[in-house]
Amino acid sequence: MMRNPMFAVPLAALKGNALPVAILLLVMLMIVPVPTMLLDVGFIANIMISLAVVMVAMNVAKPLDFSSFPTVLLLATIFRLALNVASTRVVLVDGHNGPAAAGHVIEAFGAFLIGGDYIVGLFVFAVLMIINLVVITKGAGRVSEVSARFTLDALPGKQMAIDADLNAGLLTPDEAKARRQEVSTEADFYGSMDGASKFVKGDAIASLLILFVNIFGGLILGMVSHGLSFSEAAQIYIMLAVGDALVAQVPALLLSIAAAAIVTRVSSPLDLAGQISSQFGFSRAWGPVAGILTLLGMVPAMPQLVLLPAAAVAGAIYWTLRKAERAPVRVVEPITDTGPSHLIEWHEVADIAPIKLELGYGLVSLVDERKGAALMGRVTAIRRQLSREFGFVMPMVKVADDLSLPGNAYQIRISGVLVGEDQAWANELLALDSGDCLEGLTGRAVKDPSFGLDALWIAERDRTDAVAAGYTVVDPATVIATHLNQLVSTSAAELFGMDDAQALINNLKESYPQLAAGLTPVPYTLAAVTTLCRALLAERVPLRDFRRIAEAMVDLAPRNLEMNELVEAVRQRLGGLIVQTIVPVKMPLPAITFDSALESLLVQSVQSAPQASWPFEPELARRIISVIDAAVQPMLVAARSFAIITSPLCRAAVGRLLRAQYSDVAVLSFLEIPETKKVEVIAVVGGTGPLAEPAATDAPQDIGDTYVD
Repeated sequence: MMRNPMFAVPLAALKGNALPVAILLLVMLMIVPVPTMLLDVGFIANIMISLAVVMVAMNVAKPLDFSSFPTVLLLATIFRLALNVASTRVVLVDGHNGPAAAGHVIEAFGAFLIGGDYIVGLFVFAVLMIINLVVITKGAGRVSEVSARFTLDALPGKQMAIDADLNAGLLTPDEAKARRQEVSTEADFYGSMDGASKFVKGDAIASLLILFVNIFGGLILGMVSHGLSFSEAAQIYIMLAVGDALVAQVPALLLSIAAAAIVTRVSSPLDLAGQISSQFGFSRAWGPVAGILTLLGMVPAMPQLVLLPAAAVAGAIYWTLRKAERAPVRVVEPITDTGPSHLIEWHEVADIAPIKLELGYGLVSLVDERKGAALMGRVTAIRRQLSREFGFVMPMVKVADDLSLPGNAYQIRISGVLVGEDQAWANELLALDSGDCLEGLTGRAVKDPSFGLDALWIAERDRTDAVAAGYTVVDPATVIATHLNQLVSTSAAELFGMDDAQALINNLKESYPQLAAGLTPVPYTLAAVTTLCRALLAERVPLRDFRRIAEAMVDLAPRNLEMNELVEAVRQRLGGLIVQTIVPVKMPLPAITFDSALESLLVQSVQSAPQASWPFEPELARRIISVIDAAVQPMLVAARSFAIITSPLCRAAVGRLLRAQYSDVAVLSFLEIPETKKVEVIAVVGGTGPLAEPAATDAPQDIGDTYVD
């Protein structure tokens, strides 16, 4: 059935004006007398609205999902006060006609809930007032005040964090805009809740005052205007006043509970019931409960018929949770046939995750959300740190269990290649030996998977003894995460693809559109940009300042350089950034250089085969690594940062030669060092004859003195 377009505009106008019209009706309800039938409908509607608000508050995952709550609380409070005013008028005007004069709802509350005894009603109302005003409302108001203060204090820091993520390329502009809007909405919400909590408190006080008005006004009117005795007036008017107060107090108590539930919520993917049940789902919490209830049930004076069944229920919960915790957690993705042909889909055979962490069944508890998922939080922190360090968004890490692995084993795969594996124990700690630790600690002797240090897997109860003996103690989640961090950081070039290069270019377009237009698709294709970025990442040169990289590529485009030559030329433009990743700006650069004779030999080898990836003869390469090792080892043992400096012609070849042996050692050409940077030559390797041992020197030297044409 088609809607007549002539009614579309009036319906839209009616919908848009519904709320203002409703507020005007509430104001009229306070002024214009209403029949008791309409008053009964209003009381039921008030209770229904209060119940709906409580249900919504209990089922939201985070407070911002019910961002309209402060306004809803205001409107519900006005509605309830309007009903109080209307009912007060009816009680005072027609109360002498009997309990039914103010409507059936007030009569029912007065007769059923308090048994027709107005003294009991006064005490019941007093108890409800104490619960609402002193306990719930006061606590919710304090939480709202503290939450508003902390949220507003944290607002500048959150805005700065969003800007930092945007500058690092971790967020798109649209995502950053949405995050800013969410932060602003959160601040507005908690500020509004701080004020809305005063509505609840004021409503409770208003209910008390209205009760006194109804009682004293009814007594005076009953005795003066209607000729009733004091006892008759008290029986009628106090009963009606208490019934009216209880009708208003029950919805007020519900809204107070809803407000307290909202302001005390912590953001979670689960609703309130799911969040509480997940956090109470630990067997070790229910075992002592069952035991204590059983002991209390054995005391002769205790009610065994109540305590022992309660102990049995707690014991059943403990047994069920314990059984579930001991069962191995395995997520099985069902494969469903879509038809009689039983087709195999691509997602069943392809694994597109660039980074994959596979765990044995004994390590699954490290990613169990019920136990805190310690490993997942560290993996996310690693991705964020590496993304900021290298300047592009690291792909997500797929964590999965593998029943083919031994229980305590784990494997790390990058682009499908197994790059690391080791063992960890979920319920133990790894104590790292720094070399001067005291003896006497017992445990499972291993090598640290990340740094190769001697270590022991020890029980958690031995942590204090290990720390006192000089060991560095880390938990298994940190051990696996550190190993993952080391392997991923050395494989940044393999994880960078054309989509990442396009993301860098798109980000460049937003701030420097002309530069981006001059970079691609002419003179450089997307593939060429990707290749250059991967070459820089292979030698741990970050892409954070992609603008400078793009400017260098555009400036060098007229020279039509080969890719290897282009990489070296771009590195020279980024020299200051590269050196800054090695040593701080105020410190001189420790350098290991080659003797002039060895330098000439290296240059000749490269010039004889300029396009070869390995221009050095095997014997020469072996001897180079040997003399470099003698100079590098003292620096590695002392944990000092340094660089190997050589000629621009052979820098790339020397870097490839040493990368497998010393992946963390930077190989620079002297053209990559800024003119203002001081260089401290700590060793010179090589000699005029057979390659000599390195000769160390402590005096800072000008790098130009080492290379003379």
